Amino acid sequence: MAQLEVEGAVLAYDDEGPRDGQGPPLVFVHGWTANRHRWDHQSAHFSAERRVIRLDLRGHGDSTGAGVGAVDDLAQDVLTLLDHLKVDRCVLVGHSMGGMIAQTIALARPDLVDRLVLVDSISRMTYSRGRGLLMAASTLVPFKPFVAANIQRAFAPGYPREEVRKYIEASAATPKEVVMTDYGAMRAFDVLDRVGEIEAPTLIVHGFHDIQLPLKQMLRMAKAYPNAVVRIIDAGHELPVEKPAELTEALDRFLAPARG
Repeated sequence: MAQLEVEGAVLAYDDEGPRDGQGPPLVFVHGWTANRHRWDHQSAHFSAERRVIRLDLRGHGDSTGAGVGAVDDLAQDVLTLLDHLKVDRCVLVGHSMGGMIAQTIALARPDLVDRLVLVDSISRMTYSRGRGLLMAASTLVPFKPFVAANIQRAFAPGYPREEVRKYIEASAATPKEVVMTDYGAMRAFDVLDRVGEIEAPTLIVHGFHDIQLPLKQMLRMAKAYPNAVVRIIDAGHELPVEKPAELTEALDRFLAPARG
């Protein structure tokens, strides 16, 4: 693990694999209350052949810092890290909130993004009845039950309860101020009317049972992309940990033409 001081925070990150590997570096961005280890399976697979970069967003995992008011601010942290690492072209992979960050970067810096991968993410936050009730309750219930309710419903039915509990505990360890502020940033996120500007080849991977960011919302986003392919996997919202091998395989297929 390495660290980089940015404005108001210290970011923890891993930079692995050969600098002269096959294709542009892979840059992985995790989601809300998660950390860079969501990508352990993908990092282990791809870092044998190409450079792999993954970070803990500010206030998450091993990174310090307070929450921010907009996804744009989180995107700026990622851009600062990539500039520090002298990355001028990459494959950007984002899960959930990380996908929102990835889209923000792709719109702001199209020169930087060779390919884009969105995992269980959307371009505009629109809430189901259940998510709306959770939002309304967020200011009324204690912090840990609020986090537990969100993480519990992120997994597909039948996922081992003990494993779910581990992720609930890890998410609840994220500072409350970071959790709630970033939650607000996601609520305000909306680039749906702009994603038609993203020309980079795009892979959209989504869990069939995702009720956090439902399939219908993702399909509305996918229709707006000019150069996207969609892969649906039998999982919930936490694809990187529910079906890591299937996600890696989808990435591998998508990246294969770039290997020449």
